[in-house]
Order: sequence, then structure tokens, then C-alpha cells
Amino acid sequence: MPDWILSSASPGSSRTEGGISKHGNSNLRWFLVQCANVAVHNCHDEYLERFYTRLKRQKNHNIAIVATARKLLVSIFHMLRKKEAYDPPGMSS
Repeated sequence: MPDWILSSASPGSSRTEGGISKHGNSNLRWFLVQCANVAVHNCHDEYLERFYTRLKRQKNHNIAIVATARKLLVSIFHMLRKKEAYDPPGMSS
């Protein structure tokens, strides 16, 4: 995954990963946030909708939707790497 998508800090032996950083292609960041908005508000993706709603209770919309966009991006990355279809945890039929 490109390093501008995930910001991280590693003091000592522990590693902390952050959210989407402001480095890199702003058009790609915008596109990911728009995809997350559509998944949550229009397509009603149950997995992403629950994640967004849980965060929205504690934080504002912008923070919650960017975190959802990051989750969507990580899912896309793993789908491409493993050549699998989208199958969120706990949502299989």
C-alpha cells in the first residue's frame, strides 16, 4: 500500500498506524471519501454503515467518513492482493 495512504509512527518496537494522511494525490483521497459516502448512505453496505454509525456517535461526520474510506481502501487492497470478492466479516450468507 502506498506510504501516503497510511501514516504511521513506530517508537521503539511498537507500531501505531494512523488514518489517511494529507500526503499524495488529493484526487484519490477525494474519490475514496466519495466512495465511502455512497457505500454508507446510498448502497447501505451494512458492514461499512455500522462502522460509520459507531464512529459518528463519538466524532463528527468528516472524521467518521475518512475512517470509513480508509477501511474501504484496506478492503480493496486485500481483495486485489488475494484475488477475492468483497466479503466483509460477519456478513456472509
